[in-house]
Amino acid sequence: MTYAITQTCCNDATCVAVCPVNCIHPTPDEPDFGTTEMLYIDPRSCIDCGACADACPVDAIFPADRLPEPLREYEAINAAHYAGREPAPVLASPTFHPWGEPVFTRSLPSDFAPIRVAVVGTGPAGMYAAEDLLLHTSAEVTLIDRLPVAGGLVRYGVAPDHPATKGAGETFARFHAHPRVRMRLGVEAGKDVTPAELSAHHDAVVYAVGAPSDRRLGIPGEDLPGSISATSVVSWYNAHPETGADAVRLPAERVLVVGNGNVALDVARVLVADPDALARTDIADHALAALRDARVREVVLLGRRGPEDAAYTASELLALKHLPGVDLVVDDRDPRTGAAIDAAEPGAKAALLRGVAREAVDWTGSPAADRRRIVLRFHSAPVEALGEDRVRAVRVTQHGEATGTEIGTGLLVRAIGYRGVPLAGLPFDETTGTVPHEAGRVSGLPGSYVVGWIKRGPSGGIGANRACAEETIGTLLADAVAGLLPRPTGTAQEFRRLAKRRSGRGLVDARGLASIDRAERARGRDAGRPRVKLATVPELVAAARGGRPRLRG
Repeated sequence: MTYAITQTCCNDATCVAVCPVNCIHPTPDEPDFGTTEMLYIDPRSCIDCGACADACPVDAIFPADRLPEPLREYEAINAAHYAGREPAPVLASPTFHPWGEPVFTRSLPSDFAPIRVAVVGTGPAGMYAAEDLLLHTSAEVTLIDRLPVAGGLVRYGVAPDHPATKGAGETFARFHAHPRVRMRLGVEAGKDVTPAELSAHHDAVVYAVGAPSDRRLGIPGEDLPGSISATSVVSWYNAHPETGADAVRLPAERVLVVGNGNVALDVARVLVADPDALARTDIADHALAALRDARVREVVLLGRRGPEDAAYTASELLALKHLPGVDLVVDDRDPRTGAAIDAAEPGAKAALLRGVAREAVDWTGSPAADRRRIVLRFHSAPVEALGEDRVRAVRVTQHGEATGTEIGTGLLVRAIGYRGVPLAGLPFDETTGTVPHEAGRVSGLPGSYVVGWIKRGPSGGIGANRACAEETIGTLLADAVAGLLPRPTGTAQEFRRLAKRRSGRGLVDARGLASIDRAERARGRDAGRPRVKLATVPELVAAARGGRPRLRG
């Protein structure tokens, strides 16, 4: 029996490296790697060894005959990827497969001296960079984050009902206490310490600061109360310490989300999910309480393009189709929507909507009182947010006409993408929202590098950062071998003292981070949950202090 890769695939290709028969594709050395939504197992070549399932950092791989009902479709999805392709050759031994000529993309001299590298940001991009340095060199790594807790987008960006995806954080956490790692949490680069000061204390600095801002709609009424970004909603339900418990109000039965990417689907799913199911996750306590009291019965996902061009991944759409107690409906008032679904080839994204209820939704009334549902409305864009003291409705296009129709709502959420922000002391491209670079090397700043969304823009999930980090660290090491890294003038101890003096939040190290983790897990045990997050900076810093006499050196 074959194995199948399912919804939570992170694309980091850890499974590829351990497969003894090369049945998982695309591999990192194949041209379509990074362009597919997930990786796929060839059922004709799989030998049912389970090595991939053991290695998967996000628990996305299962024996096909044991797939739970909501994931059954993934057996066919994996097989469909190989339809029409020649199967791999049958080999004499099941433990070997043909390999190409070895390629050595890096070459470090035997006397390569240890270097001291600062990694700014502890999300996936920063941690893949740190992992590369720690596993393949004798570098000393300083992990820096403006928050007093590590995790970045894994902790504060992944929806609480995706615990398997959050499991990637456990993989990264093993490096937090590595003997060559020093953690300096609660220090903001560009504010508490400048890039110049970072460079003065390290041989190289890798910036993995992400894309923390959001794109705007540019419509009248966008700044009314009740109009917020998906960034704020996601931070709110994930207990981000910079997002208050009252940042999101849910006063109405209908919520309108502009966008149809994965973040938009996450927001929609969480807002209509059963609070009792969410109570078994690490969702913020304040969000859980608000959702229990909320009247939300319907979330409308507004997409400017048709279902054939939707930005969400197939796996996230399939998750909506299997959400208990929630109906999925396609608003097919625009004839192009139904036509695209009916004409879609098997396996195409639009084809996944066959069998989903279609309805010419009447927006003049309130949502049904006895059901919760998510409505997909394609070929429609917001024109204006209406209201005086607060959003009461949004005027949207219909059949391409701006006069369109009004959809009543008490909450307008824009989910049309993230955007990087300038970091004082680094160059910045306002058009792309990224730091200009050459293969990760910051333009005009020797010894400074970027990785992740601040490098390539807000695209790709967790696993995409692995290849991104490999390129950046490869560039860094090549510069080190060539003698191009500026020599630091300060020591690690001097930087610790500088960071402690400058930190406006309270400096947290590896032992403090472990103390936070224990405190949150203990709170979770008391509540019957995996963890209950500390939701403010003072709470996090207090938990980190936990009776420790001094910072780790």
